[in-house]
Amino acid sequence: MHDLFDLCDCDEQATVTTMPLIGDTAPSFSASTTNGPIQFPTDFAGKWVVFFSHPSDFTPVCTSEFIAFQRDLAEFEKLNTQLVGLSVGALSSHLAWLDAISKMPDGIDITFPLIDDMGGKIAKMYGMIQPHASDTHAVRAVFVIDPAGIVRAILYYPAALGRNIEEIRRMIVGLQTGDAFGVAVPANWMPGDDVLRPAPSTMRQMRKDKHTPWFITYKKLDKDVIYSKIGKQKPEQK
Repeated sequence: MHDLFDLCDCDEQATVTTMPLIGDTAPSFSASTTNGPIQFPTDFAGKWVVFFSHPSDFTPVCTSEFIAFQRDLAEFEKLNTQLVGLSVGALSSHLAWLDAISKMPDGIDITFPLIDDMGGKIAKMYGMIQPHASDTHAVRAVFVIDPAGIVRAILYYPAALGRNIEEIRRMIVGLQTGDAFGVAVPANWMPGDDVLRPAPSTMRQMRKDKHTPWFITYKKLDKDVIYSKIGKQKPEQK
């Protein structure tokens, strides 16, 4: 885990927020959740994990996100991905909130676990509490963790801005595609778009490659080929 930033003036006592960074091993912890106790990330070894925090129960933006995550749950599962939520709140509040969501006119049963982090210990461990935003509520953090327990991507949103669930799923597909085929994906890439081959690493390779410019070379990678290798089955198109 690394120091992220110093939030104080030089004449004040330093307050440092820490968080795991991309490439770090995800910090482990045990916790109670709405689905029972978990050991994180051990219980999800062999799976990708989207570990996300939200500021508070019974709030409109958080409610909309939970409904959206649940409606997309089957698509994440096809990508061998587990959703795990966290809030700095009591388990009793989480249960009451999820029950209320299930009874809304457009509601749904939330089946992925929501962590009880009443003391904020886990949120602080992952840098989800940022004092300039709030001393008690977590920001909207997203940690994408791979099957080996390594942090592969991180997103942060403020409390008033709901997350784009489709983009989070696109990140999973992009990371899995890179791992499976040894490629990178360009801006705004979607499965089926051209991917990027690694740039040559020697002068000989550069001169042998007739593409111009040599430092950015696209190649085709069919969507069906991608999903045959990274997922259990091809996700539905939306």
